[in-house]
Amino acid sequence: MRPLRMTLILLLLLGYGSVHCQQVKSNTVKFHMNNLPVEEPTVLPDTRPPEINILTPDISEGANYQTEAEEIDLIGEVTDQSRIRFISINAEVRTVNETGIFSTRLKLSPGENRIRLVAMDENRNMQEQYITIEYTPPVVTLADRIAEESTYYGLIIGIGRYNDPNLPDLENPVKDAEKLYNTLIKSYSFQSNNVTFLRNPGRNKLIFALDNLAGKVTPNDNVLIFYAGHGTWDEKANIGYWLPSDADLTTTANWFRNSTLVDYLKAIDSKHTLLITDACFAGSIFKSRSVFPNHNKAYEILYGLQSRKAMTSGTLTEVPDRSSFIRYLIERLDENEETYLSSEQLFSSFRIAVINNSDAIPQYGEIQNVGDEGGDFIFLKKR
Repeated sequence: MRPLRMTLILLLLLGYGSVHCQQVKSNTVKFHMNNLPVEEPTVLPDTRPPEINILTPDISEGANYQTEAEEIDLIGEVTDQSRIRFISINAEVRTVNETGIFSTRLKLSPGENRIRLVAMDENRNMQEQYITIEYTPPVVTLADRIAEESTYYGLIIGIGRYNDPNLPDLENPVKDAEKLYNTLIKSYSFQSNNVTFLRNPGRNKLIFALDNLAGKVTPNDNVLIFYAGHGTWDEKANIGYWLPSDADLTTTANWFRNSTLVDYLKAIDSKHTLLITDACFAGSIFKSRSVFPNHNKAYEILYGLQSRKAMTSGTLTEVPDRSSFIRYLIERLDENEETYLSSEQLFSSFRIAVINNSDAIPQYGEIQNVGDEGGDFIFLKKR
């Protein structure tokens, strides 16, 4: 009986209720409890594509973003439960940092720009996304182009005090020059560092200022030269003069000839030069008098053609110390509210007022032999 009992005990131990393990090819250990198989949970592969979010500009997928900038920075974020393999923008691969941020600068073409973004993770799950950026170039006005390309230079000369006791002092030229200077700086595209103001200069200072202009002005720039003071005309020699503060009536040594001025106007290689004079006999410098361009021409055309124009307070007659010419010229400049004002329009706006309120007949026209091509000096109002 004892051997049989021992055999039954061994059978019970090796039969039902036994636990054993088996090694399988997949290295997964399978356990059997009461002959029922139990396995560890299986990890499913990543099948979800990455997500792409645009951080800037503020645009969502399928939306239309509008801009006036030719180039914009596109910054975004790509996320996924797996590692990101790459992201491309318009077929160009961009790097992604450890937090999933990417960026690129886009150069846009006028109109709609369709941007394609593609992201792929390490399991080859791919996300494709499109955004549309509409680029509308800003309207470039003549004022914008002038401001970008050109500098307005000014030379303002007022002479009221003379060394020669035989030349009477004048009360108003310096005051008039100051008024014009202030108007140009305050209301028009003249910067104070580009405008030279000469009060009672001698001939050498006048020459130095013109030399300085000739040395720095470029063919894109605009120049306004203003003179108020004594002037005279030698009828026998057919020569006109400005009289600087050191002029002597017994000799022309320090007188400033109109022909010298014309030479400087040739040397100052500007886009447009406008000469405004309030002096006796100033009309002698004109090639033609009272020349009026067509009012209907576009400002772009007028500005595009080189010009050398002058307006003066009189012809071959003396003008009074208290100048209606300067009064109405500055008044019209102050009253103007238009962005563009051509020199011809300015002159036309006050010519009749000067004639009706003085004995002078102001003149406007081309300066002879200095390269005028039919354009005009444009006063550009500050915005």
